[in-house]
Amino acid sequence: MSGLAGLLAKHTRPGVYRWHGAFHVPDVRHTVEHAGWRFAYVDGWRAQRRNEFLSAVAKAFQFPEHFGGNFDAMADCLRDVHGPDDTGVVLLWDGWGTLARDDEAAFSKARAVLAQRAAEDQGGAFVALLRGEGPEPDGVPSLD
Repeated sequence: MSGLAGLLAKHTRPGVYRWHGAFHVPDVRHTVEHAGWRFAYVDGWRAQRRNEFLSAVAKAFQFPEHFGGNFDAMADCLRDVHGPDDTGVVLLWDGWGTLARDDEAAFSKARAVLAQRAAEDQGGAFVALLRGEGPEPDGVPSLD
């Protein structure tokens, strides 16, 4: 988990990254939470469409019931997502490639919203890890 370890130690800037770590989700959760960060998980294999992805993110972050179910609402709700003591948040998105291939516009918007939240200074660091195979997204570096 060296790339992840560097991220959690704040040697790597917050952002959206490709990650090829083949660790089990509970192990990743344990590592992230042990470092004092908040962990959220989206299973893109089960959430393959735009509305399914938005629902999965809402569930992962426990968005309020009035969540509007669109990318603008997702951006608004993510502004209120913080780690413990504002340390940081890691979102692990497995199977992102399906949405990227099947609905390029939705994937592009999702990536932009996640990158926007990562660029904000409030509420601690925010990182989205795109794990799994998929098209090569422009401007998304590898954490490995």
